[in-house]
Amino acid sequence: MSILSMLGLPFLACLLLTGMLGYLGLHVLKREVIFIDIAVAQVAALGAIAAHMFFHVHGDSLPALACAVGATLIAALFFASVRRSVSQLPIEATIGITYAIVAGGTLFLIGKSTCGHTHVQEMLTGSLLWVEWRDLGWTALIFALVGAVFALCRSPLQEISDDYHGATAERRRVAAWDFMFYALCGLVITFAVRLAGVLVVFCFLIVPATGSALLATSWIGRLAVAWLVGIAASLTGLAFSQAFDFSAGVAVSLFLGIALAACAVIYKCAGVAHGSGRLGLN
Repeated sequence: MSILSMLGLPFLACLLLTGMLGYLGLHVLKREVIFIDIAVAQVAALGAIAAHMFFHVHGDSLPALACAVGATLIAALFFASVRRSVSQLPIEATIGITYAIVAGGTLFLIGKSTCGHTHVQEMLTGSLLWVEWRDLGWTALIFALVGAVFALCRSPLQEISDDYHGATAERRRVAAWDFMFYALCGLVITFAVRLAGVLVVFCFLIVPATGSALLATSWIGRLAVAWLVGIAASLTGLAFSQAFDFSAGVAVSLFLGIALAACAVIYKCAGVAHGSGRLGLN
Protein backbone atom coordinates (compact mmCIF):
# COMPACT_ATOMS: atom_id res chain seq x y z
CA MET A 1 0.00 0.00 0.00
CA SER A 2 1.45 3.37 -1.05
CA ILE A 3 2.01 6.25 1.35
CA LEU A 4 -0.53 8.33 -0.58
CA SER A 5 -3.26 5.73 -0.18
CA MET A 6 -2.48 5.32 3.52
CA LEU A 7 -2.15 8.98 4.47
CA GLY A 8 -4.40 10.64 1.89
CA LEU A 9 -7.61 10.46 3.92
CA PRO A 10 -5.91 11.32 7.24
CA PHE A 11 -4.36 14.38 5.57
CA LEU A 12 -7.75 15.45 4.20
CA ALA A 13 -9.15 15.05 7.71
CA CYS A 14 -6.34 17.25 9.04
CA LEU A 15 -7.13 19.86 6.38
CA LEU A 16 -10.77 19.90 7.49
CA LEU A 17 -9.72 20.29 11.12
CA THR A 18 -7.21 23.00 10.24
CA GLY A 19 -9.71 24.99 8.20
CA MET A 20 -12.55 24.97 10.75
CA LEU A 21 -10.73 24.76 14.07
CA GLY A 22 -8.08 27.23 12.96
CA TYR A 23 -10.76 29.90 12.63
CA LEU A 24 -12.77 28.79 15.65
CA GLY A 25 -9.61 28.85 17.75
CA LEU A 26 -9.19 32.59 17.12
CA HIS A 27 -12.57 33.19 18.77
CA VAL A 28 -11.80 30.76 21.60
CA LEU A 29 -8.50 32.48 22.36
CA LYS A 30 -10.00 35.98 22.32
CA ARG A 31 -12.94 34.92 24.48
CA GLU A 32 -10.58 33.17 26.92
CA VAL A 33 -12.55 29.91 26.88
CA ILE A 34 -9.53 27.70 26.25
CA PHE A 35 -10.99 24.49 27.63
CA ILE A 36 -14.34 24.72 25.85
CA ASP A 37 -13.21 21.85 23.61
CA ILE A 38 -12.67 19.40 26.46
CA ALA A 39 -15.85 20.41 28.26
CA VAL A 40 -18.05 20.16 25.16
CA ALA A 41 -16.48 16.84 24.16
CA GLN A 42 -17.27 15.49 27.62
CA VAL A 43 -20.86 16.72 27.37
CA ALA A 44 -21.24 15.08 23.95
CA ALA A 45 -19.79 11.83 25.30
CA LEU A 46 -22.29 11.89 28.15
CA GLY A 47 -25.13 12.31 25.67
CA ALA A 48 -23.91 9.45 23.46
CA ILE A 49 -23.36 7.05 26.37
CA ALA A 50 -26.77 7.94 27.81
CA ALA A 51 -28.33 7.12 24.42
CA HIS A 52 -26.57 3.76 24.42
CA MET A 53 -27.78 2.92 27.92
CA PHE A 54 -31.36 4.15 27.72
CA PHE A 55 -32.15 3.58 24.03
CA HIS A 56 -29.80 0.62 23.41
CA VAL A 57 -28.25 2.13 20.29
CA HIS A 58 -24.68 1.97 19.02
CA GLY A 59 -22.36 4.87 19.75
CA ASP A 60 -22.05 5.71 16.02
CA SER A 61 -25.79 5.61 15.35
CA LEU A 62 -27.96 8.58 14.44
CA PRO A 63 -29.89 8.54 17.76
CA ALA A 64 -26.61 8.59 19.71
CA LEU A 65 -25.36 11.49 17.58
CA ALA A 66 -28.65 13.34 18.10
CA CYS A 67 -28.35 12.90 21.88
CA ALA A 68 -24.74 14.11 21.78
CA VAL A 69 -25.65 17.21 19.78
CA GLY A 70 -28.68 17.85 21.98
CA ALA A 71 -26.50 17.72 25.08
CA THR A 72 -24.06 20.24 23.58
CA LEU A 73 -26.93 22.60 22.75
CA ILE A 74 -28.07 22.49 26.37
CA ALA A 75 -24.49 23.24 27.44
CA ALA A 76 -24.35 26.14 24.95
CA LEU A 77 -27.50 27.65 26.42
CA PHE A 78 -26.08 27.25 29.91
CA PHE A 79 -22.73 28.90 29.07
CA ALA A 80 -24.40 31.82 27.31
CA SER A 81 -26.87 32.38 30.16
CA VAL A 82 -24.28 32.20 32.93
CA ARG A 83 -21.91 34.62 31.23
CA ARG A 84 -24.70 37.13 30.71
CA SER A 85 -26.35 36.92 34.13
CA VAL A 86 -23.50 36.03 36.53
CA SER A 87 -20.75 38.53 35.78
CA GLN A 88 -18.84 37.73 38.98
CA LEU A 89 -18.02 34.21 37.76
CA PRO A 90 -15.40 33.92 34.99
CA ILE A 91 -16.67 31.90 32.05
CA GLU A 92 -13.57 29.68 32.18
CA ALA A 93 -14.49 28.72 35.76
CA THR A 94 -18.00 27.84 34.59
CA ILE A 95 -16.56 25.67 31.83
CA GLY A 96 -14.20 23.92 34.26
CA ILE A 97 -16.95 23.23 36.79
CA THR A 98 -19.20 21.92 34.02
CA TYR A 99 -16.46 19.60 32.81
CA ALA A 100 -15.87 18.21 36.32
CA ILE A 101 -19.56 17.55 36.97
CA VAL A 102 -20.21 16.05 33.54
CA ALA A 103 -17.06 13.91 33.77
CA GLY A 104 -18.38 12.50 37.04
CA GLY A 105 -21.70 11.68 35.41
CA THR A 106 -19.95 10.09 32.46
CA LEU A 107 -17.80 7.89 34.71
CA PHE A 108 -20.92 6.77 36.54
CA LEU A 109 -22.63 5.76 33.29
CA ILE A 110 -19.46 4.07 32.05
CA GLY A 111 -19.52 1.87 35.14
CA LYS A 112 -23.06 0.80 34.23
CA SER A 113 -22.48 0.47 30.48
CA THR A 114 -21.19 -2.61 28.71
CA CYS A 115 -19.15 -0.70 26.09
CA GLY A 116 -18.57 2.63 27.82
CA HIS A 117 -14.81 2.11 28.14
CA THR A 118 -14.49 1.51 24.39
CA HIS A 119 -16.43 4.68 23.64
CA VAL A 120 -14.27 6.79 25.95
CA GLN A 121 -11.07 5.37 24.46
CA GLU A 122 -12.26 6.24 20.95
CA MET A 123 -13.24 9.73 22.12
CA LEU A 124 -9.81 10.39 23.64
CA THR A 125 -7.55 8.90 20.97
CA GLY A 126 -9.75 9.00 17.87
CA SER A 127 -9.02 6.99 14.73
CA LEU A 128 -7.33 9.51 12.47
CA LEU A 129 -5.35 6.89 10.57
CA TRP A 130 -8.46 4.81 9.84
CA VAL A 131 -10.80 7.62 8.86
CA GLU A 132 -13.28 6.74 6.09
CA TRP A 133 -14.83 8.73 3.25
CA ARG A 134 -18.22 8.64 4.98
CA ASP A 135 -16.76 10.29 8.09
CA LEU A 136 -15.03 12.94 6.01
CA GLY A 137 -18.17 13.64 3.99
CA TRP A 138 -20.43 14.22 6.99
CA THR A 139 -17.79 16.26 8.79
CA ALA A 140 -17.13 18.38 5.71
CA LEU A 141 -20.86 19.04 5.31
CA ILE A 142 -21.27 20.13 8.93
CA PHE A 143 -18.13 22.28 8.80
CA ALA A 144 -19.32 23.93 5.57
CA LEU A 145 -22.70 24.79 7.12
CA VAL A 146 -21.08 26.14 10.29
CA GLY A 147 -18.54 28.09 8.23
CA ALA A 148 -21.36 29.65 6.23
CA VAL A 149 -23.10 30.79 9.43
CA PHE A 150 -19.85 32.25 10.75
CA ALA A 151 -19.37 34.12 7.47
CA LEU A 152 -22.91 35.53 7.50
CA CYS A 153 -22.69 36.55 11.18
CA ARG A 154 -19.02 37.48 11.14
CA SER A 155 -19.38 41.07 12.32
CA PRO A 156 -21.33 40.60 15.60
CA LEU A 157 -19.48 37.41 16.54
CA GLN A 158 -16.08 39.02 16.05
CA GLU A 159 -17.19 42.17 17.84
CA ILE A 160 -18.23 40.16 20.91
CA SER A 161 -15.03 38.11 20.80
CA ASP A 162 -12.92 41.28 20.59
CA ASP A 163 -14.74 43.15 23.37
CA TYR A 164 -17.51 41.33 25.24
CA HIS A 165 -18.14 44.11 27.75
CA GLY A 166 -18.14 46.78 25.04
CA ALA A 167 -20.71 44.85 23.05
CA THR A 168 -22.82 44.47 26.20
CA ALA A 169 -22.62 48.21 26.91
CA GLU A 170 -23.86 48.93 23.37
CA ARG A 171 -26.91 46.76 24.09
CA ARG A 172 -26.06 44.08 21.59
CA ARG A 173 -28.02 40.86 21.96
CA VAL A 174 -24.96 39.30 23.51
CA ALA A 175 -26.68 36.32 25.13
CA ALA A 176 -28.29 35.26 21.84
CA TRP A 177 -25.04 35.63 19.91
CA ASP A 178 -23.18 33.79 22.65
CA PHE A 179 -25.64 30.91 22.44
CA MET A 180 -25.13 30.77 18.68
CA PHE A 181 -21.35 30.75 19.12
CA TYR A 182 -21.33 27.99 21.74
CA ALA A 183 -23.88 25.96 19.77
CA LEU A 184 -21.77 26.16 16.61
CA CYS A 185 -18.67 25.41 18.64
CA GLY A 186 -20.34 22.37 20.18
CA LEU A 187 -21.50 21.08 16.80
CA VAL A 188 -18.01 21.41 15.33
CA ILE A 189 -16.29 19.79 18.28
CA THR A 190 -18.78 16.91 18.45
CA PHE A 191 -18.04 15.91 14.84
CA ALA A 192 -14.33 16.72 15.06
CA VAL A 193 -13.84 14.51 18.12
CA ARG A 194 -15.57 11.63 16.37
CA LEU A 195 -13.06 12.09 13.58
CA ALA A 196 -9.79 12.56 15.46
CA GLY A 197 -10.24 12.37 19.24
CA VAL A 198 -10.07 14.99 21.99
CA LEU A 199 -6.27 15.38 22.05
CA VAL A 200 -5.89 16.15 18.35
CA VAL A 201 -8.94 18.41 18.26
CA PHE A 202 -7.75 20.40 21.27
CA CYS A 203 -4.34 20.90 19.65
CA PHE A 204 -5.85 22.03 16.33
CA LEU A 205 -8.18 24.40 18.18
CA ILE A 206 -5.62 26.10 20.43
CA VAL A 207 -2.08 25.71 19.05
CA PRO A 208 -2.43 27.36 15.60
CA ALA A 209 -4.46 30.22 17.10
CA THR A 210 -1.80 30.77 19.78
CA GLY A 211 0.98 30.79 17.20
CA SER A 212 -0.93 33.25 15.05
CA ALA A 213 -1.45 35.57 18.02
CA LEU A 214 2.34 35.83 18.30
CA LEU A 215 2.89 36.73 14.65
CA ALA A 216 -0.13 38.71 13.47
CA THR A 217 -2.57 41.35 14.67
CA SER A 218 -5.59 41.28 12.35
CA TRP A 219 -8.17 38.50 12.01
CA ILE A 220 -7.12 37.76 8.43
CA GLY A 221 -3.43 37.74 9.30
CA ARG A 222 -3.99 35.44 12.26
CA LEU A 223 -6.18 33.12 10.23
CA ALA A 224 -3.52 32.83 7.52
CA VAL A 225 -0.82 31.99 10.07
CA ALA A 226 -3.10 29.50 11.87
CA TRP A 227 -3.86 27.67 8.63
CA LEU A 228 -0.17 27.57 7.64
CA VAL A 229 0.77 26.18 11.05
CA GLY A 230 -1.95 23.52 10.87
CA ILE A 231 -1.07 22.40 7.34
CA ALA A 232 2.67 22.26 8.04
CA ALA A 233 2.19 20.29 11.27
CA SER A 234 -0.23 17.90 9.55
CA LEU A 235 2.19 17.12 6.73
CA THR A 236 5.22 16.63 8.95
CA GLY A 237 3.30 14.79 11.66
CA LEU A 238 1.73 12.28 9.27
CA ALA A 239 5.07 11.75 7.52
CA PHE A 240 6.72 11.15 10.89
CA SER A 241 4.04 8.66 11.92
CA GLN A 242 4.50 6.73 8.68
CA ALA A 243 8.31 6.72 8.84
CA PHE A 244 8.56 5.62 12.48
CA ASP A 245 5.33 3.61 12.85
CA PHE A 246 3.99 6.15 15.34
CA SER A 247 0.40 7.03 16.24
CA ALA A 248 -0.85 9.52 13.63
CA GLY A 249 -2.90 11.63 16.03
CA VAL A 250 -0.12 11.86 18.61
CA ALA A 251 2.45 12.69 15.91
CA VAL A 252 0.33 15.51 14.49
CA SER A 253 -0.20 16.89 18.00
CA LEU A 254 3.54 16.70 18.64
CA PHE A 255 4.39 18.63 15.49
CA LEU A 256 1.73 21.23 16.25
CA GLY A 257 3.65 21.82 19.48
CA ILE A 258 6.91 22.07 17.53
CA ALA A 259 5.28 24.55 15.14
CA LEU A 260 4.17 26.66 18.11
CA ALA A 261 7.75 26.66 19.41
CA ALA A 262 8.92 27.82 15.97
CA CYS A 263 6.37 30.67 16.08
CA ALA A 264 7.72 31.67 19.49
CA VAL A 265 11.26 31.76 18.10
CA ILE A 266 10.16 33.90 15.15
CA TYR A 267 8.28 36.17 17.54
CA LYS A 268 11.38 36.58 19.68
CA CYS A 269 13.68 37.21 16.71
CA ALA A 270 11.23 39.72 15.19
CA GLY A 271 11.01 41.53 18.50
CA VAL A 272 14.78 41.77 18.80
CA ALA A 273 15.26 42.87 15.18
CA HIS A 274 12.41 45.37 14.91
CA GLY A 275 11.59 46.30 18.49
CA SER A 276 8.12 44.90 17.96
CA GLY A 277 6.38 41.87 19.39
CA ARG A 278 4.78 40.79 16.09
CA LEU A 279 5.56 40.71 12.40
CA GLY A 280 2.69 43.10 11.78
CA LEU A 281 0.80 40.83 9.41
CA ASN A 282 -2.55 42.38 8.55
